[in-house]
Amino acid sequence: MEYSDIVAKYADMPGGIIEAYHDLTDRYGFLHQEAIIAAAQAFGISVAEAYGVATFYSMFSVKSRGRNIIRVCQSAPCHSAGKTELVEALQSHLGIRLGETTPDRQFSLEYTECVGQCQATPVFTVNGHPYPGADPQDIARILQKYASAADRKEGV
Repeated sequence: MEYSDIVAKYADMPGGIIEAYHDLTDRYGFLHQEAIIAAAQAFGISVAEAYGVATFYSMFSVKSRGRNIIRVCQSAPCHSAGKTELVEALQSHLGIRLGETTPDRQFSLEYTECVGQCQATPVFTVNGHPYPGADPQDIARILQKYASAADRKEGV
């Protein structure tokens, strides 16, 4: 199925570009430039506007990401509660910096805005699952679950 075929399913729907982008992200992992151009054409907007929608929401990406998306909350409560140490531990464990993906494509590391878990900060999420009150010493244990799940899916 081509990008334009996927986008066309949502063209008459209010807010359809968001739904189209969700569908495209589910299928391809990110929004290819050609998909954004197809969305612009289907919704009668400029490519710049379609790109603006694609980059405004943190659940969409215009570059390829890993199977597991790690997002670190960068709100003030998380910052005060040790976000910096958490980020350093994640980067050290994964061997990547914020905005990057591991060479094996298992993990991508990103910042995000508040995830609504301010009662137990700092917080990070993996594929949307929150880990409130995260302790840098727990990183390896938490991420191993996701690496193992990916290995099982691939029959490794």
